[in-house]
Amino acid sequence: MTDHRLPPRRALLAAAAALTLAGALPALAVGEPRRGGDVVFLIDSLGPTWIPNNSSISSFQGHVWGHVADKLVYVDAEGRISPWLAKGWEQNADATEFILHLREGATFSDGTPVDAGAVVANLDIWHAGRIKEGINPIGLFPKAYARAEALDARTVKVVFKAPTLGFIPTLGYHGSILISPKTLARPATEQSDLARTAGSGPFVVADWKEGDFVRLVRREDYAWGPAAVGRTGPASVNSITYKVVTEPSLRVAAVQSGQADVAYNASPQELQALKQAGLTVATPRYLGFVNGWAINTKLAPFDDVRVRRALQAAIDRQEIIDTVYTPDWKLATSFIQGNVPGATDQSARLAYDPDKAARLLDEAGWIKGRGGIRLKGGKPLTLTLYSNPYLATAKAVDELIAQQLGRLGWKVDLRTYDVVTFGQKVQFGGPAVPAYEVTRSFIDAGTVASILTDADRGENWFALGDSDPRINDLRDRIAGARTIAERDPLLDELQRYVLDQGYFIPRTQIVQRIYVQSPKLKGTTYNGIAYASYYTATKGE
Repeated sequence: MTDHRLPPRRALLAAAAALTLAGALPALAVGEPRRGGDVVFLIDSLGPTWIPNNSSISSFQGHVWGHVADKLVYVDAEGRISPWLAKGWEQNADATEFILHLREGATFSDGTPVDAGAVVANLDIWHAGRIKEGINPIGLFPKAYARAEALDARTVKVVFKAPTLGFIPTLGYHGSILISPKTLARPATEQSDLARTAGSGPFVVADWKEGDFVRLVRREDYAWGPAAVGRTGPASVNSITYKVVTEPSLRVAAVQSGQADVAYNASPQELQALKQAGLTVATPRYLGFVNGWAINTKLAPFDDVRVRRALQAAIDRQEIIDTVYTPDWKLATSFIQGNVPGATDQSARLAYDPDKAARLLDEAGWIKGRGGIRLKGGKPLTLTLYSNPYLATAKAVDELIAQQLGRLGWKVDLRTYDVVTFGQKVQFGGPAVPAYEVTRSFIDAGTVASILTDADRGENWFALGDSDPRINDLRDRIAGARTIAERDPLLDELQRYVLDQGYFIPRTQIVQRIYVQSPKLKGTTYNGIAYASYYTATKGE
């Protein structure tokens, strides 16, 4: 018989969690309906800004936006695309023009209709932002966007300057959230007030305090949920409160003691025991890049392809899964998650081969000296790693890789920052950052090449600029593909080339969002970006 009582330390943590939560959560208004109860979700951060365009990329804030705002299409956990606020669409043969047909009756929470004019306003700001005001474009929105126009109240025509096969899938990306034109017209300082943001989602913001909590309540007039989730009317649960509790053990203990319903980002090593204790555990994979490093090729010694290839071969990825994770995690087979349409199996290029790594470093002139550290010109072979605060396991993985690299003669320096400082100090292609840890989602693989390079406001992950004509040629050919059959071989070639050059160093396929949930909460759904939606959930006693 399994003993489900809390161990002494866990019981103390549960008591501490109760004290932490008591008085910290906003009280429910008297007389509010309790059709499905109230969900309390404990999270480690809520991010630095609530300007919709700027914050919708955040791993944390996406939880809130997924309930406050809707999208034009729905993308499920397998990457399948289905209608939502766009009930249908067509495209021309060249994938340069699209017609969107909007469903009737949807409104933003300020009463504005979700009509063609509203969709055009959103498309325009997703593409261009208002950079001088500090409102950024959405990074993964197609760069070839030319214009959108309302043909009538329910029909939008979208035109691109070049073939854009990924347009419809990208409408399901978590950055592509529909916001009322009244909100979009406000200056950035006003847009940052979450309580003033009007979306068309099944919940609205009732109360919030920056860095502390966000409380959402159900919209009673909501009637346009995506058919794919099996619900279109109002949500069952009465409210969702996202409360910041930074200590992972306290989050889990609060769920175990009944003080909360969901704990976000628990330790993977705890998951099996939590399942045995009767809690629900979900580890959905998202569509996007695997967890790994984008390498700054401008910084020595990573300007030498032999050093980058040595780094690729020096990492024992199976040991990472065996030591830090559980069987819920999968080996990286490319730099793209294996469930992304267009991803191909490049496992042979990611094989652990310490002998190959040592040989490449020897060839590059890095010779082991006293203490086992490799030297060249009197300087040690060093690598500074900045653990990603968005990923609960990042530091543990970095520590293990530091040991693996240390055996081959690397001197590894580990640094840890909080979310805000990490965003300020660490970036791909930054002047002093050799390896930037990537955990980025996307819906359509065709957007990948333009992100990696610097063309048309691309992010230039590897600091290559125009120095590598082959990757730029692949980028342009992928962007110009008119059919999936034409594009898939090019995506395969891109994956082989990027890995062979050591531009991207995969670690594991990513489970970025870990959910530990009370068994009383049922019916949670997870979309293609692995966000939990409580629109479909019910809460029992």
